[in-house]
Amino acid sequence: MSTATITSKGQITIPAVVRAALGVEAGDRVEFVQVEPGRFELVASTQSVSALKGLVRKPTSPISIAAMNQAIAVRGAKAR
Repeated sequence: MSTATITSKGQITIPAVVRAALGVEAGDRVEFVQVEPGRFELVASTQSVSALKGLVRKPTSPISIAAMNQAIAVRGAKAR
């Protein structure tokens, strides 16, 4: 088990063993995900954009620019 100390600024240094296991380096981002009250998981958010491929399906039929603009106008009006 690895431990870290919180500084007066609220910062921690992630132990080298944990950084290596997560595959993170200086400048990489991590996320703190609450799994239950008082318990969090540290997750590396270093996936490349190509990892997102396939998450959003293509529409069954092509959508025109005019239809997109119409949908944006309708949603924008509702947001006000």
